[in-house]
Amino acid sequence: MSNLISRFKSSAKNLQNVRCLSITAMFVALNVAMDLCGITIKLTPELRISLGFICNASICMLFGPVVGMLAGCCSDILGYFAGNFSMGAYFPGYTLTAICGGLIYGLWLYHPEKTSISKKSLIARVIGAKACINLICNIGLNTFWLTITAGKAMSVILPFRITKNLILLPFECIILYFAVMFVTNFQKRTSHSLSK
Repeated sequence: MSNLISRFKSSAKNLQNVRCLSITAMFVALNVAMDLCGITIKLTPELRISLGFICNASICMLFGPVVGMLAGCCSDILGYFAGNFSMGAYFPGYTLTAICGGLIYGLWLYHPEKTSISKKSLIARVIGAKACINLICNIGLNTFWLTITAGKAMSVILPFRITKNLILLPFECIILYFAVMFVTNFQKRTSHSLSK
Protein backbone atom coordinates (compact mmCIF):
# COMPACT_ATOMS: atom_id res chain seq x y z
CA MET A 1 0.00 0.00 0.00
CA SER A 2 2.82 2.41 0.87
CA ASN A 3 4.48 1.56 -2.46
CA LEU A 4 1.25 2.48 -4.27
CA ILE A 5 0.96 5.79 -2.40
CA SER A 6 4.60 6.61 -3.14
CA ARG A 7 3.97 5.99 -6.86
CA PHE A 8 1.06 8.44 -6.84
CA LYS A 9 3.12 11.02 -4.93
CA SER A 10 6.05 10.61 -7.30
CA SER A 11 3.73 10.93 -10.30
CA ALA A 12 2.02 14.04 -8.88
CA LYS A 13 5.43 15.60 -8.23
CA ASN A 14 6.22 15.21 -11.94
CA LEU A 15 3.55 17.84 -12.67
CA GLN A 16 5.98 20.45 -11.32
CA ASN A 17 8.61 19.42 -13.87
CA VAL A 18 8.71 21.46 -17.10
CA ARG A 19 10.26 18.52 -18.97
CA CYS A 20 7.35 16.29 -17.91
CA LEU A 21 4.77 18.85 -19.06
CA SER A 22 6.44 19.43 -22.43
CA ILE A 23 6.90 15.72 -23.20
CA THR A 24 3.33 14.98 -22.09
CA ALA A 25 1.99 17.80 -24.29
CA MET A 26 3.97 16.40 -27.23
CA PHE A 27 2.55 12.90 -26.75
CA VAL A 28 -1.01 14.24 -26.31
CA ALA A 29 -0.66 16.25 -29.55
CA LEU A 30 0.77 13.20 -31.33
CA ASN A 31 -2.11 11.04 -30.07
CA VAL A 32 -4.72 13.55 -31.28
CA ALA A 33 -2.96 13.92 -34.66
CA MET A 34 -2.76 10.14 -35.15
CA ASP A 35 -6.47 9.78 -34.38
CA LEU A 36 -7.41 12.63 -36.73
CA CYS A 37 -5.29 11.18 -39.55
CA GLY A 38 -6.72 7.72 -38.93
CA ILE A 39 -3.31 6.07 -38.52
CA THR A 40 -4.08 2.44 -37.81
CA ILE A 41 -2.81 -1.04 -38.59
CA LYS A 42 -5.52 -2.95 -40.48
CA LEU A 43 -5.50 -6.68 -39.86
CA THR A 44 -8.87 -7.12 -41.59
CA PRO A 45 -11.49 -4.55 -42.65
CA GLU A 46 -13.19 -5.04 -39.26
CA LEU A 47 -10.06 -5.42 -37.10
CA ARG A 48 -7.88 -2.34 -36.80
CA ILE A 49 -5.26 -1.39 -34.25
CA SER A 50 -5.30 2.33 -33.48
CA LEU A 51 -1.79 3.39 -32.49
CA GLY A 52 -2.81 6.23 -30.18
CA PHE A 53 -2.55 3.92 -27.16
CA ILE A 54 1.25 3.97 -27.57
CA CYS A 55 1.29 7.69 -26.73
CA ASN A 56 -0.87 7.22 -23.63
CA ALA A 57 1.18 4.26 -22.42
CA SER A 58 4.44 6.19 -22.96
CA ILE A 59 3.22 9.11 -20.87
CA CYS A 60 2.14 6.77 -18.07
CA MET A 61 5.37 4.80 -18.19
CA LEU A 62 7.51 7.94 -17.98
CA PHE A 63 5.50 10.01 -15.51
CA GLY A 64 3.02 7.77 -13.69
CA PRO A 65 -0.71 7.41 -13.13
CA VAL A 66 -1.52 11.00 -12.08
CA VAL A 67 0.03 12.52 -15.20
CA GLY A 68 -1.41 9.64 -17.26
CA MET A 69 -4.97 10.28 -16.07
CA LEU A 70 -4.71 14.01 -16.84
CA ALA A 71 -3.17 13.28 -20.25
CA GLY A 72 -5.94 10.77 -21.02
CA CYS A 73 -8.56 13.38 -20.16
CA CYS A 74 -6.85 16.03 -22.32
CA SER A 75 -6.36 13.62 -25.25
CA ASP A 76 -10.02 12.63 -25.29
CA ILE A 77 -11.43 16.15 -24.99
CA LEU A 78 -8.94 17.71 -27.44
CA GLY A 79 -9.48 14.83 -29.87
CA TYR A 80 -13.21 15.45 -29.83
CA PHE A 81 -12.99 19.22 -30.30
CA ALA A 82 -10.18 19.00 -32.87
CA GLY A 83 -12.37 17.32 -35.42
CA ASN A 84 -14.42 14.51 -34.01
CA PHE A 85 -17.73 16.38 -34.21
CA SER A 86 -18.92 13.85 -36.81
CA MET A 87 -19.29 11.31 -33.99
CA GLY A 88 -22.20 13.32 -32.55
CA ALA A 89 -22.56 15.08 -29.22
CA TYR A 90 -19.75 14.95 -26.66
CA PHE A 91 -20.21 12.09 -24.20
CA PRO A 92 -18.20 12.23 -20.94
CA GLY A 93 -18.19 8.46 -20.50
CA TYR A 94 -15.41 8.07 -23.06
CA THR A 95 -13.36 10.69 -21.20
CA LEU A 96 -13.82 8.61 -18.05
CA THR A 97 -12.53 5.58 -19.99
CA ALA A 98 -9.45 7.56 -21.09
CA ILE A 99 -8.79 8.60 -17.47
CA CYS A 100 -9.19 5.00 -16.31
CA GLY A 101 -6.76 3.92 -19.05
CA GLY A 102 -4.18 6.40 -17.78
CA LEU A 103 -4.57 5.00 -14.28
CA ILE A 104 -4.14 1.40 -15.45
CA TYR A 105 -1.11 2.08 -17.65
CA GLY A 106 0.44 4.15 -14.86
CA LEU A 107 -0.02 1.44 -12.24
CA TRP A 108 1.43 -1.29 -14.47
CA LEU A 109 4.21 0.54 -16.32
CA TYR A 110 5.41 3.38 -14.07
CA HIS A 111 8.64 2.51 -12.32
CA PRO A 112 9.77 5.57 -10.29
CA GLU A 113 12.73 3.75 -8.78
CA LYS A 114 15.74 4.38 -10.99
CA THR A 115 16.76 0.71 -11.02
CA SER A 116 16.25 -1.08 -14.33
CA ILE A 117 13.71 -3.88 -14.54
CA SER A 118 14.31 -7.22 -16.19
CA LYS A 119 13.06 -8.07 -19.66
CA LYS A 120 10.82 -10.78 -18.21
CA SER A 121 9.27 -8.33 -15.74
CA LEU A 122 8.72 -5.76 -18.49
CA ILE A 123 6.95 -8.31 -20.69
CA ALA A 124 4.70 -9.29 -17.76
CA ARG A 125 3.89 -5.63 -17.07
CA VAL A 126 3.07 -4.92 -20.73
CA ILE A 127 0.79 -7.97 -20.99
CA GLY A 128 -0.88 -7.13 -17.65
CA ALA A 129 -1.43 -3.49 -18.62
CA LYS A 130 -2.87 -4.25 -22.06
CA ALA A 131 -5.04 -7.11 -20.78
CA CYS A 132 -6.52 -4.83 -18.08
CA ILE A 133 -7.10 -2.05 -20.61
CA ASN A 134 -8.88 -4.41 -23.00
CA LEU A 135 -10.97 -5.98 -20.25
CA ILE A 136 -11.88 -2.95 -18.12
CA CYS A 137 -11.83 -0.07 -20.61
CA ASN A 138 -12.63 -1.62 -24.00
CA ILE A 139 -14.90 -4.55 -23.12
CA GLY A 140 -16.33 -3.13 -19.89
CA LEU A 141 -16.67 0.64 -19.94
CA ASN A 142 -16.77 1.34 -23.69
CA THR A 143 -19.33 -1.40 -24.30
CA PHE A 144 -21.50 0.10 -21.57
CA TRP A 145 -21.14 3.59 -23.09
CA LEU A 146 -22.12 2.16 -26.50
CA THR A 147 -25.32 0.72 -25.06
CA ILE A 148 -26.18 4.22 -23.79
CA THR A 149 -25.15 6.25 -26.86
CA ALA A 150 -26.10 3.82 -29.65
CA GLY A 151 -29.11 2.28 -27.94
CA LYS A 152 -27.95 -1.26 -28.68
CA ALA A 153 -28.44 -4.13 -26.26
CA MET A 154 -25.37 -5.29 -24.33
CA SER A 155 -26.07 -8.90 -25.33
CA VAL A 156 -25.86 -7.92 -29.01
CA ILE A 157 -22.53 -6.07 -29.01
CA LEU A 158 -20.67 -7.75 -26.14
CA PRO A 159 -19.75 -11.05 -27.90
CA PHE A 160 -18.24 -9.18 -30.87
CA ARG A 161 -16.30 -6.80 -28.62
CA ILE A 162 -14.91 -9.66 -26.49
CA THR A 163 -13.80 -11.58 -29.61
CA LYS A 164 -12.27 -8.47 -31.18
CA ASN A 165 -10.28 -7.54 -28.06
CA LEU A 166 -9.04 -11.11 -27.56
CA ILE A 167 -7.81 -11.27 -31.17
CA LEU A 168 -6.10 -7.85 -31.00
CA LEU A 169 -4.51 -8.40 -27.57
CA PRO A 170 -1.33 -10.26 -28.67
CA PHE A 171 -0.66 -7.81 -31.52
CA GLU A 172 -1.18 -4.82 -29.21
CA CYS A 173 1.11 -6.35 -26.58
CA ILE A 174 3.90 -6.79 -29.13
CA ILE A 175 3.49 -3.21 -30.39
CA LEU A 176 3.38 -1.87 -26.83
CA TYR A 177 6.48 -3.83 -25.78
CA PHE A 178 8.61 -2.43 -28.62
CA ALA A 179 7.22 1.08 -28.05
CA VAL A 180 8.08 0.89 -24.34
CA MET A 181 11.58 -0.37 -25.16
CA PHE A 182 12.10 2.46 -27.66
CA VAL A 183 10.86 5.16 -25.26
CA THR A 184 12.93 3.72 -22.39
CA ASN A 185 16.13 3.65 -24.47
CA PHE A 186 15.44 7.14 -25.82
CA GLN A 187 14.84 8.46 -22.30
CA LYS A 188 18.10 6.92 -21.04
CA ARG A 189 20.08 8.49 -23.91
CA THR A 190 18.53 11.94 -23.49
CA SER A 191 18.85 11.86 -19.69
CA HIS A 192 22.51 10.88 -20.05
CA SER A 193 23.21 13.67 -22.55
CA LEU A 194 21.37 16.27 -20.43
CA SER A 195 23.37 15.32 -17.33
CA LYS A 196 26.70 16.04 -19.08
